[in-house]
Amino acid sequence: MEQILIAIAAMGLMGLMLSLILGITAKAFYVPVDPRIAKVNDALPGANCGACGLAGCSDLATAIVLGYAEPKACKAGSSETIAAISDIIGVEVDAEEQQVAQMFCSGTKNSSDHKFKYFGIDDCRAAELVSGGDKACSYGCLGLGTCERVCSFGAITMLKSGLPVVAAKKCTACGNCVKVCPKGIPKLVPISQKSVCFCQSHDPGKVVKKICSVGCIGCSLCKKVCPEEAINMVDSLAVVNPEKCTGCGICYEKCPTGVIHKLVV
Repeated sequence: MEQILIAIAAMGLMGLMLSLILGITAKAFYVPVDPRIAKVNDALPGANCGACGLAGCSDLATAIVLGYAEPKACKAGSSETIAAISDIIGVEVDAEEQQVAQMFCSGTKNSSDHKFKYFGIDDCRAAELVSGGDKACSYGCLGLGTCERVCSFGAITMLKSGLPVVAAKKCTACGNCVKVCPKGIPKLVPISQKSVCFCQSHDPGKVVKKICSVGCIGCSLCKKVCPEEAINMVDSLAVVNPEKCTGCGICYEKCPTGVIHKLVV
């Protein structure tokens, strides 16, 4: 019995000593946490979308406070978010114009031709590996909704026509849809942009006419009638300069395929 009591006492004393050592060590190596990290984390949208390049909002908050990331690094944050973070860490940040994702393809299932019937994995990246996808237009949207699935904010919806559409009020311009699309259909544009040519084909007009009834045929009519000289032809494709465009609408009326029109946000 005496030996058992001695063993219990020894174990208790050893536990007490280890607890004391751990307590002293924890206090000696304690690293104070900057209270601003929690405040910045609360100011972030909490989407944990990873568009900033980090694992989530908590990691971004730490990086911002420690100076490894800019206050405007959150792609999903609004101007109010940036202002709040700037106030917390005590720096001034120049405000940037808000952007919104837009789909640069107008070729629906009925308006564009297909090379074959695709029966593979329901993913645009997988479909693109099969001869560049089923669309006759090598620049066209494959319509399998990969962009819709990666959108953390529910801003993208696949229509029955086979094209995705963006709800501008929900879009945070995080850029995840831009990164995932194998055809580069989604692009971020300034929210103030008035007009967009919703096509990205650089094929000659004759080729476009054969495979898509709503593609840009490079006729240059929009460029010729634009009073602000806001439209340029780049490799047979009309490109609108948002800094010059006033949204007068003259180009909408002249475009023979209706591919250039107002940006609705």
